[in-house]
Amino acid sequence: MNSDETFKLLHAYVDGELDTARSLEFEAYLAANPAALAASERLRAMSAAIRGSADYFAAPVALGVRLRASVPVVPEQVPLRAAWRGWLRPAVSFAMVALVTWMIAAAWLRPGADDRIAREALSGHVRATLAGRLYDVASSDQHTVKPWLSARLAFSPPVSDFSAQGFELAGGRLDYLDGQPVAVLVYRRRQHVIDVFIRPGDGREAVHTVTLDGFNIERFARNGMNFWMVSDLNRNELGDFATVVAERSAAP
Repeated sequence: MNSDETFKLLHAYVDGELDTARSLEFEAYLAANPAALAASERLRAMSAAIRGSADYFAAPVALGVRLRASVPVVPEQVPLRAAWRGWLRPAVSFAMVALVTWMIAAAWLRPGADDRIAREALSGHVRATLAGRLYDVASSDQHTVKPWLSARLAFSPPVSDFSAQGFELAGGRLDYLDGQPVAVLVYRRRQHVIDVFIRPGDGREAVHTVTLDGFNIERFARNGMNFWMVSDLNRNELGDFATVVAERSAAP
């Protein structure tokens, strides 16, 4: 089942629109797919929040009087048309509410490009850690790491050692984000490993911080380069490191 099919069936499942056989099949799929199950739970929570938090107000009596006075009297010989209009108004309102709810859910459940790349960076960090391949070139000397990476990439990543600030350069490796090769600088802070993914970027310099599966991720851009920092280091210290790297990268 691809992501589009999952997205379509998810709403039908949460709304109870699937038949018994299809519901059982989809529940088996959710049990084997933690990401889809989490999306289902978020959608249920959002629906419950909308139902529980929506405000309902009674129209003032004066408003009702004015509205009735403004509507032309329908002749008695066309009761069917009046009944049709009476049914159509709530149906249109319901359709508009359903559309707005669907749009909110779609924006919530479908991650943006930044979130998707952040997850790719996290996967790369975990994969390298589990495989014991943290770096392709092991060195604390920036003059060794930078040429090695530059010779294998179409760009030259900024490389610095921050041992004086408590973040020691351990080496570098090649990886991929969004289908493109990137440089990864590996730093150590006590027993924690910090992966810094670097590639040419769009120049947006706003800092974006997220926590995914117990890991903290800092994203920012400087001097035409995008940076993603991934570590199990606590959020404050990783933020301090991001500030140090950003300041050094912004220096002429």
